[in-house]
Amino acid sequence: MTDLFSPLDLRGVRLPNRIGVSPMCQYCCAGDGMPTEWHYAHLVSRAVGGAGLVIAEASAVTPEGRISPEDLGIWEDAHIPGHARLAAGIAAVGAVPGIQLAHAGRKASRRPPWAEGRAEPGWVALAPSALPFGDYAEPRAMTEEDIRAVIVAFGAAARRAVAAGYRFVELHAAHGYLLHQFLSPLSNRRSDAWGGDFEGRARLTLEAAQAVRAALPEALPLSVRLSHTDWVEGGWTTEETVELARRLAALGADLMDISSGGLDHRQRIPLGPGYQVPGAEAVKRGAGVAVAAVGLITEPEQAQAILAEGRADLVLLARALLREPYWPLRAAVALGRTEALRVPPQYERGWAMLGPMRRDEAIARPMPPL
Repeated sequence: MTDLFSPLDLRGVRLPNRIGVSPMCQYCCAGDGMPTEWHYAHLVSRAVGGAGLVIAEASAVTPEGRISPEDLGIWEDAHIPGHARLAAGIAAVGAVPGIQLAHAGRKASRRPPWAEGRAEPGWVALAPSALPFGDYAEPRAMTEEDIRAVIVAFGAAARRAVAAGYRFVELHAAHGYLLHQFLSPLSNRRSDAWGGDFEGRARLTLEAAQAVRAALPEALPLSVRLSHTDWVEGGWTTEETVELARRLAALGADLMDISSGGLDHRQRIPLGPGYQVPGAEAVKRGAGVAVAAVGLITEPEQAQAILAEGRADLVLLARALLREPYWPLRAAVALGRTEALRVPPQYERGWAMLGPMRRDEAIARPMPPL
């Protein structure tokens, strides 16, 4: 039986447990894509909280690929030192540092969600077809040159991620962003080799994954985040996701991070605890690949059951960890696994009363200063 606190090996990287911090946009850069003190405090605190994997937010591979001017970036070498500090801080307290590489496509050139009413940034978004997302501005349909440039940008961003010290790299092909836009027939109306049937619509995601895989050392794992359904009739389906996952695995992807939706404002999502887990399970069983489950996973017993029943190999939490950064430590106590507590020695006295702790597994180094 897979346990929430058992390690997970992905290529040459071992996650100390199967709890991960899902990428969450923080919208706090100053228009240059540079990591800030907020990113450091946000990410390192989740690592201190006991998560085995901490994934930095969607980082744009080109300036026009940002959702907003406040998004994190990794499109130039000047971004590497800031990311290196994030990766080192996460690793210093025992977690594996990861990053998600992204391009927003037609959902770019917006303001942060809490900045409604302000003028939009104004750059022209790119997309497979000139079809806007809801009331967003109309994007420009990408040329062959644009598409090739984006593939190169993903590969270059992956090389920068490695240089910064990240040990887990995820390609974002979900939530209605660029790669997902190419996958779905609702947003991709192209008649050339990048559209039409499944083969054409899947081509960009597959070639971007190839570029990223080629940029990574053999020992580092590649994850791909996929929306397994658009929740709209005529859109991208779970069956197509399974087939795409098979092909991605054949290209060297090691994990599928299964989410859903985000492509079409007409979506009707049946929200509920673990509502996206069936999609992860379908991909795991249908494609024979390791998967991460996400979506309203909030309780330790719920997370443990998902793994124990073989529905996923890893659980990623987002909002639950915004509310409770030390959720993994509470989970260890709730599941009677206090021997698995990964607590910094500076904090041990706050947890020692809960049960025996193994000093040899405690983190020997203090947190780097903020």
